[in-house]
Amino acid sequence: MKIAFTAKGTDWEAQIDPRFGRTDFLLIYNEENDTLSHVDNRDIESIGHGAGTKTSGLLYDLNPNVLITGNGPGNNAAVALKQLSLKIYIGAGGMSVKQAYNAYKNKELREY
Repeated sequence: MKIAFTAKGTDWEAQIDPRFGRTDFLLIYNEENDTLSHVDNRDIESIGHGAGTKTSGLLYDLNPNVLITGNGPGNNAAVALKQLSLKIYIGAGGMSVKQAYNAYKNKELREY
């Protein structure tokens, strides 16, 4: 299973970015081979509108099964994400990526 996180950094200790569309990085944890990779999303700052939709496009290319974030996507991004058939979990704001992963595994996050 591949799990995507919105994050402010590129490792397990990075803080979850509560924003979806304007997250700095998307981290992808592949549970099957125990690898953590990332995609830099900081170029999104130059986009006035449509950040959530663009970030949804990045997720489409990464093909995760789960997204863990802070506040959840906006309306337009949520519509785009529903096409991906992934489960979205919110409530991880203020946590590190590792803490958010553990909260997900312990069913402590809310499904969006």
